[in-house]
Amino acid sequence: MLNENIKAVRQSKGLSQEELAIKLNVVRQTVSKWERGLSVPDSEMLVSISDVLETPISILLGETITEETPENLKIISEKLEVINLQLARQQAARRNVFHWIFISLSVIIVATFIIMWLAGSPYLNWDFNDPEIAVAGTILHGFEFVFVRVAPFALVGLIIGAVMTHKKKG
Repeated sequence: MLNENIKAVRQSKGLSQEELAIKLNVVRQTVSKWERGLSVPDSEMLVSISDVLETPISILLGETITEETPENLKIISEKLEVINLQLARQQAARRNVFHWIFISLSVIIVATFIIMWLAGSPYLNWDFNDPEIAVAGTILHGFEFVFVRVAPFALVGLIIGAVMTHKKKG
């Protein structure tokens, strides 16, 4: 009974045999022998074990240790509930951030299309004999060329992303 109680209390406190041995100034094998019932601690050592494990001697000597599983399960489930709520809030916040990023990028793409349409590719009317204007015209043309071909696909993807990250009420 004593051996089982020492082991159960030690484990419930999260101590290894080595850690308990260090706190009691004995070798790990001594703690192992106590827990296997091969030897018994003397009265002074029993008081020390009681102090280190913060457990009454009466429990170590004879009162069987009953695990309060319903209470432990209730505590664990409450902690898990709190953790789940925190994770749900983080996930909702992350989803909201992505939702607004998708919407913002969609607006930027549409605004860029409108600006390009209103500007009507002004670089086409430039005099490309001036090297600085020629470079600027080439850069603008390259941007427009890539943007017009890539942006529609990006816009569709962003709209789908915004719809999928939209929080449903209810």
